[in-house]
Amino acid sequence: MPSPPFDRVGATVSPQRAVGYPIEQIDLATKLNAANARDSFAAFRRTIRSGMLWGPFVGTFTAELQRFHEAFEAGKRPQAAFLTPPQHGKSLTVEDFIAWEAGKHPAWKTIYASYSEDLGMLRNHNLQRLFTSQRYGHVFPNLKIGGPGTRYQCNTSLIEYAGSPGSFRNTTINGPITGMELNLGVIDDYVKGRREANSKTVRDATWSWFTDDFMSRFAEESALLIIGTRWHLDDLVGRLMDKSKRLRVLEFTAIAEEDERYRRKGEPLFPELKSLKFLQERQRLMSDASWQAEYQQHPYQVGGGMFPIEKLQTIGILDRKEIVQSMLGVDKAGTAGGDGAFTAIVLLHKMRDGRFVIERVVRGHWSALEREKMIRWCIETDYQNMGRFYMHDYQIVVEQEPGSGGKESAETTIRNLAGYNVVAHRPTGDKATRAEPFAAQVQGGNVWLYAGPWQEVFLEEAESFPNGPHLDQIDAAAMAFNHMTLVNTYDTSYSWIE
Repeated sequence: MPSPPFDRVGATVSPQRAVGYPIEQIDLATKLNAANARDSFAAFRRTIRSGMLWGPFVGTFTAELQRFHEAFEAGKRPQAAFLTPPQHGKSLTVEDFIAWEAGKHPAWKTIYASYSEDLGMLRNHNLQRLFTSQRYGHVFPNLKIGGPGTRYQCNTSLIEYAGSPGSFRNTTINGPITGMELNLGVIDDYVKGRREANSKTVRDATWSWFTDDFMSRFAEESALLIIGTRWHLDDLVGRLMDKSKRLRVLEFTAIAEEDERYRRKGEPLFPELKSLKFLQERQRLMSDASWQAEYQQHPYQVGGGMFPIEKLQTIGILDRKEIVQSMLGVDKAGTAGGDGAFTAIVLLHKMRDGRFVIERVVRGHWSALEREKMIRWCIETDYQNMGRFYMHDYQIVVEQEPGSGGKESAETTIRNLAGYNVVAHRPTGDKATRAEPFAAQVQGGNVWLYAGPWQEVFLEEAESFPNGPHLDQIDAAAMAFNHMTLVNTYDTSYSWIE
């Protein structure tokens, strides 16, 4: 019979890969591997969870926790926040790490907190099963937990380690921990969801609990470990990042935004568990703000009030005879593909009763040639739609980006649109300032939207403006509005074209 196989970290391979080897021999290999598992968190995880999925993400996460542990043992009082997308195995990793630390240091006390009592009880139950498992006993034979027949407690909120002063205690965010002490403080999923994250009252209460209750339980050489998902700029991790220079933050994006060590831009974080197709399906269902926060760890402020989207009402019928002026705003970007700035083309009408109606928004990542074709298609479509009612003023305003490249691009667009009323706009000031006149009309309920499939992404951008990752649609709409109502502030002399 050949020797049982080992992987590169020294732990036994999964039963599926060990076909042909009797279970007795695998268990013997586990015993022989115990010393390695006591020193290496990766080997420990491979030992107690022989069938677990393993990939670069799991390996990196595990290696970073090993680094955290070494700083902990060295008395460096580490503080770390691991930010991961939901359902990527973070809570399972936390369980394993707590169990490993308990076996190595049974005198240490761990307090675990999460937003839900049920989650804490689940971690407690899973740890009890792990502590009493055969494989864990092979690695840490001296760790025993309390229970019947001992003078040590073991219930749904406390696990005491028999013969040692150490323990595991689970509680909730904002839960009572007075009188407790800890060596390792673990916070896992500190906010329940979007509604709680958006509540300043909840965020303030969580921060007060963290600073006044939780952190007051720390011994001088204690360590803080936070595992979670970002929901808000002002959440627990966001505030701690501002206050503590010692906090080490590791962000894991569900889909890579640039080339990384183990994956290229656009690839999923843990393809063995969540495929790119699965993640893209989730992204299509979510608002951009939610996707960026939960899956990409880039929260940004939404609902700031500059563009109250509840004031943007939708109309199903547009009476073109009531249009007195139209403006096509073009915010140009030269990116073909990718996830950078969009070219946005917005058609805005001024109505006879003083209202403003956005009829259509088109945006995309187009090459220079495709972009010019799309601009012309929009204009020709507008003329066809208006028919005999096309007696009002129709104008096109094109943004000129700074520099010689921007000037040449604007010049090209104007030449391609010979015969149409086209002017160039050279923006000054930041986008938020330029959008203020348009925002005032939205706030007053004077801007309406003509029903169309473009509305969803437009409203998402409006709600998060100017903090969201994309500002192009609002910038184009504001440019069209400003040129329509404040035309004297723009250079329409073409003096900038040499």
